[in-house]
Amino acid sequence: MLNRVTTPQNLDERFRDAVSALRPPESGRPAGDPVREGSTLTGDRAREIFDAQLAARHLDLAARWLRSFNEGFHTTGSAGHEGNAAVAAALRGDDPALLHHRSAAFYCVRSAQRPDDVGGDPVRRLEEAARDVLRGVVASVRDPITGGRDKLFGNAELHLLPAVSTPAAHLPRALGLARVLSRAGDTPWPQDAIVAASFGDAGATGPGAAATLHAAGWHERAGLSLPLLLICEDNGPGNADPEAWTAAALRGRPGLRYSFADGCDLASAYDAAVEAVDFVRRERRPALLHLSTVHLLGQAPDPEPGADLDRDPLVGTARLLVEAGLLGPDDVITRYDEVGWQVRKAAEEVLGEPKLASVGEIVASLAPRRPLRVAHAVAEASSRAAGPGGAARHRAFDGRLPELAGPMTLAQTINATLTDALAANPGLLVFGPATTRGGPHGVTTGLRELGGDDRVFDSLPDATTILGLALGAGTAGLLPVPELSGPADLHDAGEQLRGEAATMSYLSAGAYRNPMVLRVPALAQPFGLGGHIANDNSVAALRDVPGLVVAVPSRPDDAAPMLRSCLAAAEVDGTVCVFLEPVALYQTRDLYQQGDSEWLAPYPGPETWAGGHVPIGRARIYGLGSTQDLTIVTYGNGVRMSLRVAARLAADGYGSRVVDLRWLNPLPAADLVREASATGRVLIVDETRRSGGVGEGVLAALVDGAFVGSVRRVAAADVPVPLGPAAQQVLVGEDAITQGAHALLAR
Repeated sequence: MLNRVTTPQNLDERFRDAVSALRPPESGRPAGDPVREGSTLTGDRAREIFDAQLAARHLDLAARWLRSFNEGFHTTGSAGHEGNAAVAAALRGDDPALLHHRSAAFYCVRSAQRPDDVGGDPVRRLEEAARDVLRGVVASVRDPITGGRDKLFGNAELHLLPAVSTPAAHLPRALGLARVLSRAGDTPWPQDAIVAASFGDAGATGPGAAATLHAAGWHERAGLSLPLLLICEDNGPGNADPEAWTAAALRGRPGLRYSFADGCDLASAYDAAVEAVDFVRRERRPALLHLSTVHLLGQAPDPEPGADLDRDPLVGTARLLVEAGLLGPDDVITRYDEVGWQVRKAAEEVLGEPKLASVGEIVASLAPRRPLRVAHAVAEASSRAAGPGGAARHRAFDGRLPELAGPMTLAQTINATLTDALAANPGLLVFGPATTRGGPHGVTTGLRELGGDDRVFDSLPDATTILGLALGAGTAGLLPVPELSGPADLHDAGEQLRGEAATMSYLSAGAYRNPMVLRVPALAQPFGLGGHIANDNSVAALRDVPGLVVAVPSRPDDAAPMLRSCLAAAEVDGTVCVFLEPVALYQTRDLYQQGDSEWLAPYPGPETWAGGHVPIGRARIYGLGSTQDLTIVTYGNGVRMSLRVAARLAADGYGSRVVDLRWLNPLPAADLVREASATGRVLIVDETRRSGGVGEGVLAALVDGAFVGSVRRVAAADVPVPLGPAAQQVLVGEDAITQGAHALLAR
């Protein structure tokens, strides 16, 4: 089979030989008629698409030419997949699309649909498309999507969202975008637009595809609008057989309309694509188009390539045009060379374009931090809620304003803050497993009555789907506040957080963003309730994700302002925030002794929000006694335990500073070093594991800050949290904190 061809020269020569052997008919078809009987593809349209296919092929050849003298750093990998041009031709230019990495032909067709000053000149349009793609190949700062950071098929002007991570990981985002696409006035796309997302057969078995196929069927069964077209481009062995394994695995998915076509036959692919696109646009229901393709220009030689030469899609389209009498073999070769010259010209032009030359340039689009704007947004929200929005707020709380309700728990405070946010922002969405019934811990109780079914809703419990819905909503300009079931879900959702959420702004040079505040009931409970999956104490999956904000409110009077800061940062900067809520502290009321209610706090009224603003990356400091002897650095459950220990130390004459980090990313390094230097003794109380835990980051911050003094660390054991009382042998407790403190004080 011709699944791989080893050299560009070999592929070029065999195309020429195959075309030269074609024989035109005695009489041809009119250009405005179908290119063959039974097809809706006209001759004129076929020639336009053929130009895009030729450009895509030459882009592959040009990328390898550039690589031959170390000026090309990627290939388009599209040779053999040029049939996706048919899908682009069936779609509208304002249908958002997320493309996998073999989509050069699709890109060239979409580029021809751009409403710019190129006009109808096909030569200039092909050159523009070629420059776009080759700028990514040479890592030019003028690359239209990543600005030289990577090679992806994307362009905001063309409504092409980049697929920024592993194969098919972009499909959950596509599903989320389709879910919100029909919301009136809320998205930058027409209400009758559809979302298209392509992926390869290798990605069809990945978690992103599996979750999306499952969720698409679930939405269909629930009667929810989902204008989503999935395109699987299958270059696996035997794919031309509609009964092959991938076809069997994809066909028959509940709630998903399936169709198969030969992606190497332009007319068949076009007819199938038009039918699928029309179905999705008309019915607002999901469909999957399965295209068989081939993979040319691979790494391994094919021992018997000649038997399947006809599977080359360029040869197939050339045959279609020649047999219709629309082009002769010489015309095809001439056009092939003309397009090749245009692409080579574009390759030579982009060679001299500038590249990213500093760390500052590279990280510029990663995750903007504009604390003054965030503070201003909080102040504006305060003014609106206390002024013009007062009546709406009164209705949202059914006349029972939370600031008049007395001291609240952590869970109650988060619920009230979400209620305020829903009342103030019509674009805010709250969802997750059983959200309408309060969520896994009752925190979202009552929100559905305020937000309605389209703003507060239940999702599938799968973390990948939850993140995908949030990513799509954020891309469309909404503000999603999803909730996961527990900390173990962070590992399931890791690919979406790391590869898609935190990377979208970076790999689109700021053209796209996906603001989000992800709520996670997290950190361990002292008696190992639920076992090691439900009671995980690890946050390592979050610690090295560039640009991610990780917040951990330990008590009610921090939870409200911290959540408002995250919501404001998401709106202002497109920030992706993970809001870790300590499960063990949700209903905690007392601090030092039973009945003292010192862990409760009154809910702040709107007039206090601006003054009580908590900037991202700022710690909270507690002073006990003289504050001169010991600095305890901690967060989450450790704050309450450390305050209790510090109170006992104060009674013994030792003064302590308890530093509640509040933010695990970015760490409040300046506050940390300042408070550590004030005593010269630092006890790090880290409820995550000793290896890979937060304490390692704190130690690094102290070293980077030139701290000179004594440091001791108390952390959980390097083992999953066991069930029952045995958990106390693994997790940090007050006895270990007390021992660590006395060991430092003895120095």
